[in-house]
Amino acid sequence: MAIICFQVSYPGAKKMNILITGGTGFIGSALCSRLVEDQHHLVVVSRHPERIKPPVQGIDSLANLDMVFDAVINLAGEPIVNKRWTDQQKQRILSSRLDTTQALIDYFARIETKPHVFISGSAIGYYGTGRTNDPIDETGAGDDSFSSQICRQWEAIALKAEPMGIRTCLLRTGVVLGNGGALAKMLTPFKLGAGGRMGSGTQWMSWIHIRDLIGIILYCIEHDGIQGPVNGTAPGPVTNQQFTKALGRVLNRPTIFPMPAAAIKLLMGQMGEELLLAGKKILPRKIQDAGYAFLFEDLEEALADVV
Repeated sequence: MAIICFQVSYPGAKKMNILITGGTGFIGSALCSRLVEDQHHLVVVSRHPERIKPPVQGIDSLANLDMVFDAVINLAGEPIVNKRWTDQQKQRILSSRLDTTQALIDYFARIETKPHVFISGSAIGYYGTGRTNDPIDETGAGDDSFSSQICRQWEAIALKAEPMGIRTCLLRTGVVLGNGGALAKMLTPFKLGAGGRMGSGTQWMSWIHIRDLIGIILYCIEHDGIQGPVNGTAPGPVTNQQFTKALGRVLNRPTIFPMPAAAIKLLMGQMGEELLLAGKKILPRKIQDAGYAFLFEDLEEALADVV
């Protein structure tokens, strides 16, 4: 588990002490990079603090932290799309999320001065795999799929912070577009002209630009009225077919080689079925109602910015 804390500021707000888990991952690294550029102070709690280079300070335990935190952001977790979902991999995915989140809850219980807000990661996999074209906001329900069960258990532990008086936000993240993550895995075949839709291409892809996801995190910190589930997706979800065509146009490459559903199921098993062949039309209603203005609402503009 890698944990990063730092002081953060954004326009019009005071500097705050913030603690982050998962700071070395795709999203966490981008978040920290933005804050380092603003010359904020960073302290990293890591199994390998010797690898942390100045001006960032490395320490190896939560017990060594003696500052008061205004906010805690929990982004830790084994990547969900890296490997086929064997029973062992499923347990690794689950434990990496639940154990870290429970460790934070235990930490909150021990300290006298609690953080004002706890933002804990989740995913739009919470809403399950059933096919529907109806838009879904934060009031949507989950199902019995593995991806939904992960998120439901993860969120249940995070919500233990609420009885301690800590405002808790559950960040249900979609497909994040940036220099890494899911898009990085797609680019090579598309650049070679071998990209295409997955399965029927009618499944929804609820995406978000990395800059907007970071913006939502900071917006949740700043606005006391936001709590509970928050969809980390852009307002314009698209189908897989639409996403494929948009990426092809941005790269100026053909997209005529579909990957049949049967091949995805054979090669990737349950992971492919739930994450690649299923998808729902998720809308970020709560954060929009709170007044957040997206930088990237159009998919092609977001892809062009990243690629």
